[in-house]
Amino acid sequence: MSNAAVLTIENQSLAVRYDDVDGTFSLAEKSSAAVFVKNGKLAVTPATAKVQSVRDGVFGHGQCIRLTQADGGMASLELYSKLPFVLIRSTRHNPSNENIDLAQAVPATFTLDLGKPAGELRTMGTAGLTAPDKNPGSYLFLTCADPGTRRGVVAGWLTEDRGSGVLFSSVKDTAVAFKARIDYGHLQIPSGASAQLETLALGIFDDARRGEELYADAVKQQYKITLRPRTAAYCTWYAEQHGDAGDEQSTVALAQFAAKELKPFGLGVVQIDDEWQDSKHFNGPRRGFDRVRPDGPYAHGISPVAAGVDKAGLTFGLWWLPFGRNYQDPEYANRRDWFVQRTDGTPYDTAWGGTCLDLTHPEVQAQLARIAKLYRSWGVKYYKMDGLYTGAACEQIYVNDGYKDDHFGNNRPFHDPRKTNIEAYRDGLKLIRKNAGNDGFFSGCCIAQNMRELGAIGLVDSMRIGPDANGNLSSGPLRGSKFYFLNGRVWWNDPDPCLLRAAGSSLGGKAVTLDQARLTASWVAMAGQFFLISDWLPALPPERLDILKRTMLSHNATARPVDYFDNELPTTWLVTDTRQVVRRDVIGVFNQGTNALSLDYSSAKLGLDPAKTYYAFDFWSNSPAPSFQGDFKCAVPPTACRILAVRSMENHPVLVSTSRHVTQGMVDVTGEKWNAAAKTLTGVSGIVGNDPYELRVAGLDEDGKKWRLVSVRVSAKDQSAGVLITTKTPGPGENGWCRVGIDSKASRAVHWALEFAAE
Repeated sequence: MSNAAVLTIENQSLAVRYDDVDGTFSLAEKSSAAVFVKNGKLAVTPATAKVQSVRDGVFGHGQCIRLTQADGGMASLELYSKLPFVLIRSTRHNPSNENIDLAQAVPATFTLDLGKPAGELRTMGTAGLTAPDKNPGSYLFLTCADPGTRRGVVAGWLTEDRGSGVLFSSVKDTAVAFKARIDYGHLQIPSGASAQLETLALGIFDDARRGEELYADAVKQQYKITLRPRTAAYCTWYAEQHGDAGDEQSTVALAQFAAKELKPFGLGVVQIDDEWQDSKHFNGPRRGFDRVRPDGPYAHGISPVAAGVDKAGLTFGLWWLPFGRNYQDPEYANRRDWFVQRTDGTPYDTAWGGTCLDLTHPEVQAQLARIAKLYRSWGVKYYKMDGLYTGAACEQIYVNDGYKDDHFGNNRPFHDPRKTNIEAYRDGLKLIRKNAGNDGFFSGCCIAQNMRELGAIGLVDSMRIGPDANGNLSSGPLRGSKFYFLNGRVWWNDPDPCLLRAAGSSLGGKAVTLDQARLTASWVAMAGQFFLISDWLPALPPERLDILKRTMLSHNATARPVDYFDNELPTTWLVTDTRQVVRRDVIGVFNQGTNALSLDYSSAKLGLDPAKTYYAFDFWSNSPAPSFQGDFKCAVPPTACRILAVRSMENHPVLVSTSRHVTQGMVDVTGEKWNAAAKTLTGVSGIVGNDPYELRVAGLDEDGKKWRLVSVRVSAKDQSAGVLITTKTPGPGENGWCRVGIDSKASRAVHWALEFAAE
């Protein structure tokens, strides 16, 4: 505390100052002392303000400036060791003699100072990249950054336990101002009771992309999220043949084909979609989710088909809408109390999603538990759950990106009036998990229907982050880019299926060129997001099937959009793998437009060392690209991509690329090592049986030094297993490069060694 009117706390990253006279707070970066938040106001008029020690169950010990109102309301500014955010918490107290029904709360407002006028800054949120005064509002998070430096402020709701957090930006006197609001719908605070509101995290970062990633890490800590492993999945919905839900024969045949052709490359799930279930159409899909249609595609039940998929070695998945029914359906004639009511007393019916179930009603809970157990008995282990917004009793406002007034809370209190809309929604998901089994994979769908579905964080394994793609090649990348930092932390981003089907096939329907097929699949692979396919696989031409083989397997490296704060739809991604001694980098350049794209980036902006010279190998053209230092230049034709593995010069031969996957070594190579004494490059490659494999090595002609490949070999165990290794003739323009082929009839980890001689 510097004087009687000013209270201060600090940690390794931030310093917080509260002025007890004018009731404002400010935040400064610890390293530079630069103040980046000014004129902050909390929704508390304090009678007392003091510095206290605090202990959080997630983040441990820290310090806080705690403000207490005379009526019992509280607010706090909290700092914890190693957490690069200040946490803003509020408690609302009800001192009256009547209950309070709280619809909204604004815990904090503040002004940003990034040393630039608002016109030179950009905000990134669920509405995408916008000018600060053009942002309609963002759910969950909002970032304000300088595109030239990426320096920026990240604000995000750490919790969404009972409310739906939104953030708004505006411009006042050339400065950007933020307002943090929580929408509750109905938060009942009884007379004399208190309610803790949602927690806001706020910090500044030299690279605001990293700040968003650290924010997602904090959310992961808060909810103790352990992601269930994901594999690529097939969905029947968009298929040219056997679309919608597929049918008994085609689904098993598809599983058998996929197990043979694509399982070794990463496909693990076959999921059937809408139209398997019983009942009639009233408002959107049929909703008899506890039984199959007697005249439908699975008249003999789901279990035999699930068993057939399981026999093929794949996981069976099922689509359903857990929280919506049709009040018009005769089976609910005497169950009207199962549904949420609008304020006028009518059933809360929504566009397509149907009528919102009251998830606090014991009989509704019993039905959900029964269906979840039923699906498990059928053999379902992958649950695609659509229309999740109905669980929060809110409107469908498809397509929802930026904030839209959805009149959240335009319903009467639930059967259990103590529950808020988000709380009821989260309780419903927890109930399904309890009865479906902890090993089941929950695929949520989709926040584009209403962003209130973000309240599912910590309760689903993947989430559709955009609308139905329907052949729109940019829809998934547009949403998957702005939410990239959530992927692999709070859930797996699901951008909807890639489209690979060829024109001129007997299947008809939408089709894409070979370049477009590579574009859509390569983007998902590079971004590391949830890989889905919905083309009828047995009919794909061999070159299209090969695209899947090179993209379906997920990497676990770090993937970031380079031009995140420059372009609404980023064109360039860098994937970096530092999990081993050898660092690997792959640059993906994606041109979604109809004109040619030319890029010229500094190596530093990409995330590479500007002092180093880099070799490059273009995966889809199967050829080396020009080496570069300091600046990276790239040209891409319309609706196409280039995937370039890059590796710095090391004064000896280095492995730049492999043929198995577009990440060119990240998913398949371990233990690469150069032995200077023996002049030998060694490593281990995970190879798929009967899939020809190639090593692409550069550095044979570097800084006047010459190397010559003199021998290649695999381990004795690999030799005895029939593994073959051969040298290949370099192509035109491949001076300084060599290629080595490895062939194995069985999938295995092959130990290889390449011996060189200096000339």
